[in-house]
Amino acid sequence: MAQQPEKRARWSRRKLALAALLALLLVALLALRWISQPDRVAALLLGRVGAALGLEITARGASEYRVLGTPMLVVRDVVAKQPGATTSVLEAKRIYLTMPWSTIRAGGADLTVERVELDTPQVDVAALQRWLATRPPSETRIPTLTEGLRIVDGQAIGNGWTVQALDLDLPSLYPDRRVRAQARGRVDVGTTRLPFDVHLALTKPAIGAGLGLSGQVSVESGDWKLPMKPVLRGRLYSGTDGIGLDRMKLGAAARYVSGDSDLPFVFGIAGPLRYREGVLSIAPAGSVVHGDGPIPALNAHGRIAFADALSLQLAGRLAAWPEAWPALPAPIGASASPLPFALDYIGKPDFSDTANLRLQRDQTRFAGRFRVPEIVAWIDAGTNVSPLPPLDGSVTTPAMEVSGAQLQGVEVVIDDPGVADPAVQ
Repeated sequence: MAQQPEKRARWSRRKLALAALLALLLVALLALRWISQPDRVAALLLGRVGAALGLEITARGASEYRVLGTPMLVVRDVVAKQPGATTSVLEAKRIYLTMPWSTIRAGGADLTVERVELDTPQVDVAALQRWLATRPPSETRIPTLTEGLRIVDGQAIGNGWTVQALDLDLPSLYPDRRVRAQARGRVDVGTTRLPFDVHLALTKPAIGAGLGLSGQVSVESGDWKLPMKPVLRGRLYSGTDGIGLDRMKLGAAARYVSGDSDLPFVFGIAGPLRYREGVLSIAPAGSVVHGDGPIPALNAHGRIAFADALSLQLAGRLAAWPEAWPALPAPIGASASPLPFALDYIGKPDFSDTANLRLQRDQTRFAGRFRVPEIVAWIDAGTNVSPLPPLDGSVTTPAMEVSGAQLQGVEVVIDDPGVADPAVQ
């Protein structure tokens, strides 16, 4: 009889152990059921990532994941935005991510990722800048991408411009190593298109690092295009006046193609490049152009900016009056002096709006307005259409020879009603 309590105690322990086993089994089954639903796993992971980044990240499409071997996650129809914002920082049809277990166990201390792929991502540049402004400087660490990054059919939306059909291939990324990438796509600015296919290189992914770019770029608008082979270099910059490049130098061999015209030339631009609050600018800017035929040789300095419109304020000089241009009357045409000029333009990036020009040779001065496409067409046609260029302005000169007659103290006013006054545009 004394053994019965002991037997009952053993039986109670067995029942307790059995109940615990059944509870563990139930928990395991529930866990298996939960992790067998990728959308729930993705929602949990995106929630944690979003909380760490200060973003609301959702995925409306079907998700996938893998935990055996190298962990992998695929999420679709992704939207990331700041809490309360109406504009998304990022949207993507598909994001593919693989990373080693060591990164997951590190809890953010290790930023090593194997591979990232984004299909049809869309970035709003203004929203991105607003989000970046909220991030502490300590969170600017560069991740390691051992198998690189690939973007397919990406889009970036800026102030008055968009990047379309962006394909980017980045073979690998390490914080202290050289970076190489290839990018192709198209920039749209109003009716002007800039298709590009370029190679990029960075000494390392950090502010102050050297950047180089080369490849193929074209500017296309209406019935003309400007294909070129640019070579650009500079140093990455970020400061209170924006992001961009210090000591930027851009050189290119280009061709102006319109109808039967195919005019080769080379040009160069140098200066600090900045992008801030939707404005891209180079100031102070230096520029040179060398060409044949109607393309003049010139150098200039001033300011170049682009936001809703292209803005140029340049002063410089033409080395000589091009022989392909209609000849100047004597004695102006006989002079070998360079021609100082000042050019002001605010308008469409295809230069179809009115430009203001002041031009001088010795004591002869011109001040007026014109449109570049109309002047180019007039130069191509010679004097067969009109002996006077399609511009609006005035010329003053101490002396001019016309049909053998010597004129003194001459002022010529050209009034072309087709050139609108900038004040009424």
